[in-house]
Amino acid sequence: MAVTESAVAPVGSGSEGARAGHEDERAPARREYEGARSAHEGILRRQAARESAARTYARALPIVPVRARGLTIEGADGRRYLDCLSGAGTLALGHNHPVVLEAIRKVLDSGAPLHVLDLATPVKDAFTTELFRTLPPGLADRARVQFCGPAGTDAVEAAFKLVRAATGRTGMLAFTGAYHGMTAGALEASGGAGDVRVARLPYPQDYRCPFGIGGERGAELAARWTESVLDDAKSGVPSPAGMILEPVQGEGGVIPAPDGWLRRMREITAARSIPLIADEVQTGVGRTGRFWAVDHSGVVPDVMVLSKAIGGSLPLAVVVYRDDLDVWQPGAHAGTFRGNQLAMAAGTATLAYVRQNGLAERAATLGARMHAHLRPLTEEFACVGDVRGRGLMIGI
Repeated sequence: MAVTESAVAPVGSGSEGARAGHEDERAPARREYEGARSAHEGILRRQAARESAARTYARALPIVPVRARGLTIEGADGRRYLDCLSGAGTLALGHNHPVVLEAIRKVLDSGAPLHVLDLATPVKDAFTTELFRTLPPGLADRARVQFCGPAGTDAVEAAFKLVRAATGRTGMLAFTGAYHGMTAGALEASGGAGDVRVARLPYPQDYRCPFGIGGERGAELAARWTESVLDDAKSGVPSPAGMILEPVQGEGGVIPAPDGWLRRMREITAARSIPLIADEVQTGVGRTGRFWAVDHSGVVPDVMVLSKAIGGSLPLAVVVYRDDLDVWQPGAHAGTFRGNQLAMAAGTATLAYVRQNGLAERAATLGARMHAHLRPLTEEFACVGDVRGRGLMIGI
């Protein structure tokens, strides 16, 4: 989604001579605009000819960004755009925030290595320290962190591998409407795919409640369904290695998990020694009005999957988990780009800025204001069925 403003505006009317003069004055700007437009269209044509049919955003947004700052992108066509996409959630502070650029420049100017696999560095130590400072109480004091490949889906795969190694079991519990990534294991746990190793459970919501009733009663039935699947010897679902859930489903439609239901999932899994994995790739770093979305309910998961905003706009992904799950042998999980120093520096700056400046609380305040203005749309327009979300993670 983007709002545009042309960089070239029409000139007002006047006498014939004045118009001719204005035309002469406008000619260089017009030529510059036409040249930029031609370059913009050429880049888009070459992209369409060279890149795969899996393109998504590029189909809906025929934009060629060349500069960006904060909320604004300038395209090769000379137009300015208000960016409502935010790098699919990676830009917690917007484009090219000064604290992020300063952190990156500091590493570049220091002569520090940019690629170090999993070796210890001052940059990594600073990132880990800041990350642990933000974690839910009860996890930070006994947490371990595994740096994975650079994408959230890599961290999901690592989390599955971790809990399977720790429990000796193989199956996973996931939820309808879920989205956890595009690699094989993550895709199996997402809502659009099916696999015998993944048992699909109902995710409660009011607007399209799986039981047709919504509210607390619908959430209670969803919790009972989960208990029944796990406790009924004839359900066909063996004791799983773990349960993965999003505290707010993103791709599923921006559906916040009811706090009471989330606490029930914590109780159900803890009572049966099933590690609970919270996928905070989309919800983390203040977007929902708390630093992590699980903070709303007070739930402390066994495993947290983190990516997107934690890298300060650069690729970074980690799995944070309870120390008693750390049964991996050396080399049991690795990844070439797990030591991205620029991403760690940018991530440290972003995490610290969000924490120190109360941006999660600001998201809660602005989100409440947005909800207050958006909810009346459901009565004004028949095509608007629901307005929901948490903080500034909002779906219409």
